[in-house]
Amino acid sequence: MNSRVSRFALALLLICAASSLAQGPGLPTTQPNFVTIVREEVKVGRSADHEKIEAGWPAAFEKAKSPYYYVALESLTGANEAWYVTSFDSHAAIADSLKRESSDPVLFAELARLSRADAEVINSLRVVHARARKELSYGAFPNVGKARFFEISWFRVRPGHEAGFEAAAKAYGSAAGRSAPNTSYRVYEVIAGAIGPTYLVFSSVDGFAEFDQVMQSGDKIMKGFTPDEGATFQKFFTEGLINSETHRFRLNPVMSYVPKETRAQDPDFWTPKKPAAAPKPSSQP
Repeated sequence: MNSRVSRFALALLLICAASSLAQGPGLPTTQPNFVTIVREEVKVGRSADHEKIEAGWPAAFEKAKSPYYYVALESLTGANEAWYVTSFDSHAAIADSLKRESSDPVLFAELARLSRADAEVINSLRVVHARARKELSYGAFPNVGKARFFEISWFRVRPGHEAGFEAAAKAYGSAAGRSAPNTSYRVYEVIAGAIGPTYLVFSSVDGFAEFDQVMQSGDKIMKGFTPDEGATFQKFFTEGLINSETHRFRLNPVMSYVPKETRAQDPDFWTPKKPAAAPKPSSQP
């Protein structure tokens, strides 16, 4: 996905002068090593205006032939936020995306203009970097181009209890393998941008109704713990967890930057037609 991490840098630049799945050429097909999440808190009543401005970002990146893509998620629960999820193989890849944006004067100027426009419709911006914990993740990696809704959980851990979280995550994965093998989720550890230790768990569905099955699978997994797994899980939640928070999101195709091949697979979703303008009232009596 595109390096929207630079959105934060641009925002800081503008303030001094007067804030996300893909890696490489396409959307990821396996869990990326790193993700960057740009979180924007959108002003109440300005979501439609925000979407119009955000549509300019993918247009700018496509014009510049950027090979880095991202998906935009709009919150369905919690604060009125938009998340832009970008993924990379390495910090070197992030550096390359930043260099592309800063060295292209046309693109840089357009992103600066869009950042200024964004300032009118958002309250705040925060950028988070996280690294994959593939050994704690479970299940088949989803087809990102078909995912329509996401569920993201935060786990804030007491310092020194990281091993407890890892043990609990492995116990959950083992139980999932026995009780709900079709379960799928990705675990990330925050490395910058938020108070730590903090972990993020991503899951997605193609349709919102599928969350019924997700919840049923979760119940089966919890009931399927062995005594040792249950004790490990309970110990962490009693001693090592500060708090957890789960939110759901809708993928916004207008604000996302994805390959043309992805858009072609479902043009009705990725390139929605604008509603016809209402006819002007006749001046005739």
